[in-house]
Parts: sequence; structure tokens; C-alpha cells
Amino acid sequence: MDETPNILELEGIVKEFSSVRVLDRVSMSIRQGEIMGLIGENGAGKSTLIKIVTGIYQKTEGTVRLDGKQVNIPDYITAKGLGIGIVPQEFNLINYLTVYENIFLGNERNRGIFLDKSAMRGEARAQLAALKMPLDVDKAVSDLSVAEKQMVEIAKAMVLDARILIFDEPTTTLTAVEVQHLFALMRKLKEQGVTMIFISHKLGEVLSICDRVTVLRDGILVSVDPVADLDTTIMARKMVGRDFSQVFPEKVDSSGKPPILEVENLSCPVLLKDVSFTLRKGEILGFAGLVGAGRTETMEAVMGLRKIEGGTIRLDGKEVRIHHPREAVDHGLAYISEDRQGKGIVMDYDIPKNISLISLKEKYKKRGLIDKAKEAESSEHYIKEFNIVAASKRAALRFFSGGNQQKVYLARWMDTKPRILILDEPTRGIDINAKREIYEFIHRLAEDGISCIIISSEMEEVIGMCDRVYVMREGRIAGCLVKEQVTEENIVFNATGIQKGMKQDG
Repeated sequence: MDETPNILELEGIVKEFSSVRVLDRVSMSIRQGEIMGLIGENGAGKSTLIKIVTGIYQKTEGTVRLDGKQVNIPDYITAKGLGIGIVPQEFNLINYLTVYENIFLGNERNRGIFLDKSAMRGEARAQLAALKMPLDVDKAVSDLSVAEKQMVEIAKAMVLDARILIFDEPTTTLTAVEVQHLFALMRKLKEQGVTMIFISHKLGEVLSICDRVTVLRDGILVSVDPVADLDTTIMARKMVGRDFSQVFPEKVDSSGKPPILEVENLSCPVLLKDVSFTLRKGEILGFAGLVGAGRTETMEAVMGLRKIEGGTIRLDGKEVRIHHPREAVDHGLAYISEDRQGKGIVMDYDIPKNISLISLKEKYKKRGLIDKAKEAESSEHYIKEFNIVAASKRAALRFFSGGNQQKVYLARWMDTKPRILILDEPTRGIDINAKREIYEFIHRLAEDGISCIIISSEMEEVIGMCDRVYVMREGRIAGCLVKEQVTEENIVFNATGIQKGMKQDG
């Protein structure tokens, strides 16, 4: 029996929003120096629970104890003072400030009455070096990739010297190599006695890093188990309350089908060098690589979001010039950005407004006015098509779970009737059930002849969905893996520059 004392105890926690109970008498305790996993489907109550612990939300009922003493946590400042820190799922960074200014925002180092910028720069570099992410600390956050922003959020939490550190989906944009760097740091913190709560939809990672796992379902505590008693199948069953079948549908075989998109020697200033690839009709094509390898930048260039300094793009064998995203849409291209809340959905808009945003002029305007009835009819279609769960289609998307936000984002692009759909980290921060629904939808699109490109840092996702995978490294195509070559080992070899005699296939 473990004699380690509890550092945090939650007893009978209830949270209600407008009489809707989202947490129902949840009780759990966490030991000092433990890494506790917290899992559940979107909407299970995970984020609500940690927001109560960090003072962002106030509990309706229940008791919170720290070191055995009852505490009240009215705001995040109080939580921070008690030694509780969080790496949030959605970024809480200020774009126009630099990396080091964001890391120390609210925790500035002073030299007398002046800010000690030199000390902050040095500490910021040290924290990022520990994460194996050597960013320029004077760079503006607006110029960072999503994965780099994630590392800044982690570094920001590290400088707090917190006793309890909460990680809310910290690995959703990180590749396997970056995840291992983060886990090494977490294990080091554990040795120093830091207690951690790790929230993730990646069940394999939960088993790898956690000591015990807490499962929530529909706001109710299902179980707390040692990882030794669990596997991914048991965890998934506890989360959804039923047996969970195969996550990935059977792969679509597109070999022999004609190319729909051909990119040849594409180059962008500094970022991309002679990138060439083909996409076949009805294919699900994968793009893998480490953070900063150029995957997102390649697709942004194809979509007219980045200036191209050289290269050719052909659609159906004909050369096209795409200088603006509107031109890409006119050619039948659609792009689901990895930054769902930053560049995708409009958080204060409801479902109909979000879905009709791109197609508004062509489909929903009549004599300068929006046809609200047609807009509502279209949103109803997509709510059913994507199984979007919402108390009201008129509610702002900020009140939706990550999975339902992603479905609305996907519906918006499908409303443009694309021939090519580019999905950048399509299942970032969503639960296993919503993932399966999105995978099945992508599979149906391919069967209907729509070509899809999946950029993903989750190797399991690329391997499970794609027959061909291009691996990028330092702004170039490092290799193309085909069928049985699409393995984790081969992807890592190509992504890191260790070659193993891969077959090159265009």
C-alpha cells in the first residue's frame, strides 16, 4: 500500500452552468510526486474539473483540500500562489510579445525597479533547451508554428516552480521526438517531487507517463486505476461505456488512379526548397515530419497563403497560378488549419454563421441579403452529417467541445464542395470517439473520389489512414513511403535524416 501523502483532494465536486450539471459529485485524491492521468471523451468534465482546481471556475458544491487543509481558490492568481500551474489546451499567449516576454508574463524578473530582461532571456533559453526546442527568445509569438507555441506554453508553466502542474493536451501538436523530450522533463520533475495531472486523448501516452489514471464520463467519476491494471482497450471502454471497435477504417487503395494535384520544385523564401509531390484522385495521402520540417508551410503555399518563389502546381495536368486562398477555393481546394481557434472557427459565432462563412456570397446571399432560411437548412444538414452535438445551433462555438468545434470547421469547408481536402492535424485535442467519426468521414470522401491530404504529428494516425506518406525534413521531401514501408521506424529514419535505403516513389 502506497504511504505517500495526498497533496490534493477533491471531495463531492459539483459544477452547474444554468442548472445543467456538468460535474456530479466527483471525488479523487492525488499523491505528492505522482503523475495522474485524467481521461474521458470531450464533454466528460475534464477541463471543467481542472478549471476549478486552477480558480478559473468556481465549484457549485464540494471541498478542495491542499496538504490536508481546506482551501478556497477564487481565481488563477490564488492558484498560482498555492503552487498550482497549468499548461492550457488552447494557447494563452500574446502574439505581439516576444517568446521570453510571454514566458515571464505576470512573473517578471526585476533588478531593483527595472525589468531584468537579460535574466529572463537566459532563463527562457534554459527552459526551451530542456525541451530541446532552441527558439529565438526575441522572436514574436505571432511568427511561431503551433507546435512552437505549445513549447512556449510549457516553458511558461515551468518558470512558476509549481508544486502541482497540470498538462491539458500538451502533445497534440508535437511529434514523437518532441513528446519524448517533454516526458523526460516530466520524469525529472517527478524526481524533484512535483505532482502532475496529465490530460490526453492519446491513451498510449497516458500509459507511458502516468502512475494512475482517472476516468470521467458525462461528469461522473468512473474509476481511478494504476496503469499496471490498464491497457488502451480497457481505457477506451471505460471512457465510452461500451466496447470500442477498430479506430481506423480499412485503407483506400488509390494505386493506379490518375493524379489530380502535382507539385514540382515548390520553393518559398527560407522555408521550402524544391518540394515535389503528387496526389491521386480519391487518395488519402499522408505528410509526416518533425516540427518545423515544412509540412504546414507546403500546404499554405499550395493554398495561396504563402508567397512562392519557384515551382509549378498542376491540377488535372494543367498548370495553375494560386496567389490567394480565394483562387484555391475556386479551383476546388479546401484547407483545415492546425490552429482551429486561431485561424479556423470564429468562437463567438454560432453553427450556421461558421459553416456559411466561406460560401456566404455564392450560396446564401440574395439581393445583398443573407438567406437565413437556406443558411439554417444547410447547418441542419451538416449537424446530422457530422453528428454535431449542441444544446442549440445558435450557441457560440466557444461553448462547444473541441471535437464538435472541429466538426463545424470541417463542415464549413465541405460546404464549398471541394475536390481536394487538406487536413492539418485534423484530430488535435479531440476524443477517441470523435476521432473515429472524422476518420470514417475522410474514408467516405476518398471513396466518393475526393482527394485528401493528412498532415499529422500522430504517427498512428498517418500509418492507420494512409497508403503513401511523404516525410519532410528541413523544408524538403526526405522520402516517400509506400504501403508496407509506412511504419513508425521508417518515418523516424526519414524525418531525422538517418536513411535506410527507402524506395522513392512520386
